[in-house]
Amino acid sequence: MAIFGTSLPAQASEIGQAQVMKQGVYQCETPGNALGKTGIRHEDEDFTILHASVYSVKGGRGIYLLTGDVIRFTSGPRKGQKFRRVSENFLRKTDANGKDTDMRCVRAVMNNQ
Repeated sequence: MAIFGTSLPAQASEIGQAQVMKQGVYQCETPGNALGKTGIRHEDEDFTILHASVYSVKGGRGIYLLTGDVIRFTSGPRKGQKFRRVSENFLRKTDANGKDTDMRCVRAVMNNQ
């Protein structure tokens, strides 16, 4: 017998508990090659995690949702973009089918700026 109000927690458990990302600037690049740079910066893809679930880019601010290892920009200039969290400081942009692309974004910390 179903009890009203219990379906929301069940749905939330199916997608995982919402989390937040580490604050800071995420710098994005695609792979280079052995004869040149190891990475090709794409500053137009960079974004900053401000607080709670808020991100910022040159074009404005928006909200993201992190569940499990999937980051979805749900509003603002990047609405619809998705990333897979490889580690706390490393993200891989995914395509519309959820497959990894070449774009990677790494949180800038003291040793990689």
